[in-house]
Amino acid sequence: MKIHKFALALAVVTIAAVTSLIFLVPKWTKDRPYRLHPDDGKTVAIGARIYQSHCASCHGSNLEGQPEWRSRDSRGFLPAPPHNASGHTWHHSDETLFQITKLGVAHVIGDETYQTTMPIYSGVLNDEEIVAVLSWIKAQWPSDIRKSNELVNEGNR
Repeated sequence: MKIHKFALALAVVTIAAVTSLIFLVPKWTKDRPYRLHPDDGKTVAIGARIYQSHCASCHGSNLEGQPEWRSRDSRGFLPAPPHNASGHTWHHSDETLFQITKLGVAHVIGDETYQTTMPIYSGVLNDEEIVAVLSWIKAQWPSDIRKSNELVNEGNR
């Protein structure tokens, strides 16, 4: 009889857990629209087109960035950094990259007086397009860089 009660209790707990996941996972993904998808071919293809039309003029068609990107120019601005392995893009979480692209560096660092030539893409690209372009960038990184970036993402959850 004890085994039957235990099995019944285990079944109830399992059903409750599965039911919770069914309802919570869609909410979690909806609450985190910034999760990148570098292994999704369709998303990456869309992102490649968006990158070439909105990002390549500053960050380079091959993600190479602008020369001397670590030094301020004559106007006091930092040139566009590379998005390849030689840059620092992969040091940031998916969420941070999404927020920088959508809302701007000043918003992300909490200093509305910060000046940059990086445009804010809210109102220019929708969330899915921002995710697509960032997914394309991430898809270009070597596997060791992608693994390092996933550690950053894990620390950001």
